[in-house]
Amino acid sequence: MSSLSRTGRLIGTDGLARLAEARVILFGVGGVGSWCAESLVRSGIGHLTIVDPDCVDITNINRQLPATLETVGRPKVDVLKERFSTINPACEVTALRKRYTLGADFHLDGFDVIIDAIDSLTDKANLILEASATEAGFFCAMGAACKMDPQKVRVAEFFEVHGCPLGAALRKRLRKNGTLPAKPFLCVYDEEVLPNLGPEMDPGQGKAVANGTLVHVTGIFGFTLAGLAVQHILDKSL
Repeated sequence: MSSLSRTGRLIGTDGLARLAEARVILFGVGGVGSWCAESLVRSGIGHLTIVDPDCVDITNINRQLPATLETVGRPKVDVLKERFSTINPACEVTALRKRYTLGADFHLDGFDVIIDAIDSLTDKANLILEASATEAGFFCAMGAACKMDPQKVRVAEFFEVHGCPLGAALRKRLRKNGTLPAKPFLCVYDEEVLPNLGPEMDPGQGKAVANGTLVHVTGIFGFTLAGLAVQHILDKSL
């Protein structure tokens, strides 16, 4: 029996082979992206590139997979690469301690799936434009902060996302600039927007604001993104 026996039982030998051949790039391995990455590795994805410039901060511990008291101060991508080597050594993990910016060449045309789990509005808008212009499957996370009810997490096409401030801000920016996505793509989102009841916090790591978050919500976002990616890969082969 192998570590992927239960996966193979469900999707068959051909499905396992397709996942092993797939090349996925994930931008952002924080509260949402780290759980997405773990799910992809455990599902049998053969080639995963993770991109994130940040180091683990103590405030990440409540919701981010790489964050423990022992890993504070270490690059998130390095912590995750080490972890993943103990889960699925056959997965080729490329860890890039970089930030996605306009003009940065990540060779997106070489991937089967592109996943966006970054926070920056500007970088997110630019990634949407670049990724949607490729032939790869593209999936995007909207805002996961200020939410509590797991039953309110949804999936919809970008222009059908309602009640999400981040989604509205992205659409406004893209329309203002006269640049729209080249093709439709699915987003994970949640209409719930709760107030922050606790004291103000220093957002740190170049973030504009520190909103409250809960791990069960960020985890559901991340696992849903991974599920969409796996389904996309398998649908192309089954």
